[in-house]
Amino acid sequence: MTTPTPVETEKPESDLVVQLEDPWVTIVWNDPVNLMSYVAFVFRTYFGYTEEKANQLMLAVHEEGRAVVSSGRREEQERHVQAMHEYGLWATLERSDV
Repeated sequence: MTTPTPVETEKPESDLVVQLEDPWVTIVWNDPVNLMSYVAFVFRTYFGYTEEKANQLMLAVHEEGRAVVSSGRREEQERHVQAMHEYGLWATLERSDV
């Protein structure tokens, strides 16, 4: 029976930096149409947020004019924006600063 011998490798000559795609965010905007209770309901129903988290996001929408409600891959966020539109909410997609 033989024992494998460790092999030394050389360090690459250049540092390869892999930059992954920045995450995207779904933003829900305040509007003059929907009740705050309805907005919180949508957040609980669609995203599965707790009542506390849904109310926190709803208040951000109401008081700050917008709230980031989700982040991740672009395709996923596009689906979330479409769903928010189907619920009658104003929503957009943006590249995250993080």
